[in-house]
Amino acid sequence: MEQEDQAISIHDASGKVPVPCASLALLMLGPGVSITHAAISVLAEHGCLVAWCGEEGIRFYALGLGETRSATNLLYQANAWADKQLHLRVVQRLYQSRFREKLDSNLTLQQIRGMEGIRVRNAYAKAAQESGIRWSGRNYRQDNWDSADPVNRALSAANSCLYGICHAAIISAGFSPALGFIHTGKMLSFVYDIADLYKTEITVPIAFRGVAEGWDELERRVRLTCRDTFVSTNLLERIIPDICKVLGLEENKVSPDDEQMDEEPAAPGPLWDPEVGKTKGGVIQPQQLRLGDTNGSIDT
Repeated sequence: MEQEDQAISIHDASGKVPVPCASLALLMLGPGVSITHAAISVLAEHGCLVAWCGEEGIRFYALGLGETRSATNLLYQANAWADKQLHLRVVQRLYQSRFREKLDSNLTLQQIRGMEGIRVRNAYAKAAQESGIRWSGRNYRQDNWDSADPVNRALSAANSCLYGICHAAIISAGFSPALGFIHTGKMLSFVYDIADLYKTEITVPIAFRGVAEGWDELERRVRLTCRDTFVSTNLLERIIPDICKVLGLEENKVSPDDEQMDEEPAAPGPLWDPEVGKTKGGVIQPQQLRLGDTNGSIDT
């Protein structure tokens, strides 16, 4: 990829394809892509987020931010994370999204966690029974990869791919991967929260099927199968609406402040005020000057 006027051009075996930067919101660069400094510069000037990923997003390596944009999604997530009542509602919605039946609103968080544990154990047991694989539980060590049995290695490889595409989606929508609601304390806590929505649907069946069918180069085949499954299930298109749903954030919600920031993307934006919340930036505010006289009295 290289710059072409105020756009970029993609060069491959079939020739050159010009791409207008103004029409791009996110550019995901996979393995084998070469891009010039000038191309990155023009993408940044047009506010396009650039993410360096594995094939079909199964890895997430880095990102480059374009112009300053609205922080609405991040602020909404941070507010929900910091408020105990809102935080609990998000946790409940995250768990509810994993169950087909509606959960009783009177259930405590501890009861919901217990039900979720049973659901996950049943999903593993079902996958083991259908594939004919002996399952003794989730067990792996990052510092001793080969000590795990094949199905646990396959699960770890598949989940790693799932974390990659969820991470890319979270970043592209302006959320923080660190502000998790069920998981906490890690820089990818929110990634783990969102990835858990899809494990029993995607990564668990793939891992058990790979072991049952005796795939050569098991971890590599699992990664490739995850890549193809992400495409066939339109997973990337589903993640951001699911995030908005669990956070209780209406899609495409734009406030007047956000519209102003989009019109002037390079402007600093409004200022925080403890009484009014937000006040317009870049304006000299009138103030009262307090002058003391020789008697020590104060005049305004």
